[in-house]
Amino acid sequence: MERESLRSRLIGDRAFYAQVAAIVLPIIIQNTVSNVVSLLDNLMVGRVGTLEMSAVAIVNQLIFVFNLCIFGGLAGAGIFATQFAGAGDDGGVRSCFRMKWLIALTMFALALAVFLTIPERLVTLYLAQGTPEAQAVSTRGFALDYLDVMLVGLFPFAASQVYASTLREVGETRLPMLASIAAIFVNLVFNYFLIFGACGFPRLGVAGAAIATVLSRYVELAIIVVYTHVKRKSFPFIIGAYRSLRIPGALFRDILVRGTPLLVNEFLWSSGMAMLLQCYSVRGLEVVAAQNISSTVANLFNVVFLSMGNAVAIMVGQALGAGRMKGAKRTAWRLIALAVASSVAMGALMLLVAPMLPHLYNTEASVRHMATQFLRVVAVMMPVFAFSHCCYFTLRSGGRTWITFVFDSMFTWCASIPLAWLLANRTGMPIVPLYLAVQSLDLIKAVIGFALVKRGVWIRNIVAATPKEGAC
Repeated sequence: MERESLRSRLIGDRAFYAQVAAIVLPIIIQNTVSNVVSLLDNLMVGRVGTLEMSAVAIVNQLIFVFNLCIFGGLAGAGIFATQFAGAGDDGGVRSCFRMKWLIALTMFALALAVFLTIPERLVTLYLAQGTPEAQAVSTRGFALDYLDVMLVGLFPFAASQVYASTLREVGETRLPMLASIAAIFVNLVFNYFLIFGACGFPRLGVAGAAIATVLSRYVELAIIVVYTHVKRKSFPFIIGAYRSLRIPGALFRDILVRGTPLLVNEFLWSSGMAMLLQCYSVRGLEVVAAQNISSTVANLFNVVFLSMGNAVAIMVGQALGAGRMKGAKRTAWRLIALAVASSVAMGALMLLVAPMLPHLYNTEASVRHMATQFLRVVAVMMPVFAFSHCCYFTLRSGGRTWITFVFDSMFTWCASIPLAWLLANRTGMPIVPLYLAVQSLDLIKAVIGFALVKRGVWIRNIVAATPKEGAC
C-alpha cells in the first residue's frame, strides 16, 4: 500500500504529462536551439584563438551577472503574475507587467553605470598573476572590445524578458520560443559573416561576435512585442498596459518585499558563479578556456532539468493561486521526480560524449583534456543539480523568497566560494579534483531542499487578499 502511495505521489497520469509537455517542450526546444548555437558560437570564436575565447568567456561571465539580475528582479513580480493567472485576474497580471518594466529599467541603468565605470578592473580580475604580459594585454584588449558592443544589447535583453516571462506565466510558451529561435539563427548567421569576414562582410573577430549577438536581441524583442500587441485579445494583460504606470500600492509593496530577496539572490548567485570562475582562474588562462568549453557543452545537456524549473514555477504557482493546495504539493513532487529521472539519462549521455565534443575546438590538447574532465564531473552531479534546482522553484512558487535566498546564494557564498578559494589559493590540489570537491557541496544543498519542500512551508496562496487593479 505504501509503495502504491509513493508511486502515486511521484508519478502522474497521462493528462499530467501532457500538461507538462505543453509547457516544457517549447522551453526545451528554445533552450536547446539556443545552446546548440551558443556551442557553434563558441566554436567559431575558439577557431580564432584561445586568448579570444578566454576574453569572450570573461565578458560573458560578467554579462551573466546582469542577465541573472534581470531574471531575479522580474521573478518577484512573476510569482504574483503566475498566481494571478491561476486565479483568472488579468488586471493583476497587468500590474505585475508594469512592475517588471520599472525593475528592468532600474537594473539596466545600474548595469550601464558599472560596466562604463570600471570595465578594465572587472576584466583584470580573471587574469592570473603569472600570465605572460603579452597574453594578458591581448586578452584584456579583446575582452574590452567585446564588452563595448555587448552593452548595446543590454536594453533589448531586459525588455524581451519583461514580455517573455509574463507570457510564460499566463501559459504562452510558444511565442517566446519562436522569437528566441529566430533570434538565435540571426546570431549564428551574422557570427559567421562578421567573425570570419564571409560574403563580403568585414572580418571583425570577437567584436563581430558581439555585433551578431546584439542584432539578434533586437530581432527577438521586435518579434515578441509586435506579436503580443497584434494578438492582444489572446493576451488580455497587455490591453491598456501602457495607459498608465499605476500599480496598486499594496501589490507594489508585496512585490518589493517578496521580490527583493530574489533580486539579491540572483545577483549574489551569479556574482558567486563569477567569483568561482575567478578562483579557478588563478590556475591560469587554460582553466578559463576549459571552463568556457565545459559550461557551453554542459548547458546543452542541462536544458531538460533547467526547463523543468519553469514547469514547477508555472504549474505549482497556478495551482496555489487557484487554491488547490494538495494538487500543488502533488504536482511539485511529480515534477521533481521527472526532473531527476530525466537528468540521470542526460547525465549518462553527457558522460558518453564528454571525450569527443572538446576536440571540436581549435585549442591546446591540455585545455581539451581539462574540459573533458570538467564535463564528467557535471554529468555525475547532474541529478543532484536537478533536484536542488526544482526544490528552489518549488519554494519560490509560494513566495518563500527569503528561504530561497538562504538556500541558494547564501549557500554559494558561505560554502562553495570559501572552499574554492581555500583549495585554489592555499593548496596544490589539481584543478579537476578541486572542481569536483566544490561541486559535491550540492549534495548538502539537496538534503536541505528536500527537508524544506517536504515540510510544505511554501504551500500558500499569496494573491487571495491582494487588491486588484483599480482598487483603492
